[in-house]
Amino acid sequence: MKSIKRFISLLLCLLIAACSDVLPRQRGFLALPQMALTPDAMEFALRQHTAFSKESGSGGYGGGGGGCGCN
Repeated sequence: MKSIKRFISLLLCLLIAACSDVLPRQRGFLALPQMALTPDAMEFALRQHTAFSKESGSGGYGGGGGGCGCN
């Protein structure tokens, strides 16, 4: 029981330490292309267009049209 309490307190300390404010001068480092969820913007746009065309729905990513992919 004592080891569980120690583990939980250690986990809480680590989680609290991970929260920090980002200063304006540090935001440039976080905006680097290496930090992006999708590093290749063109490939992401192509995949989104393909998924949009296959689903033939409008909304979510802005754009209208049918499922033919001609828009």
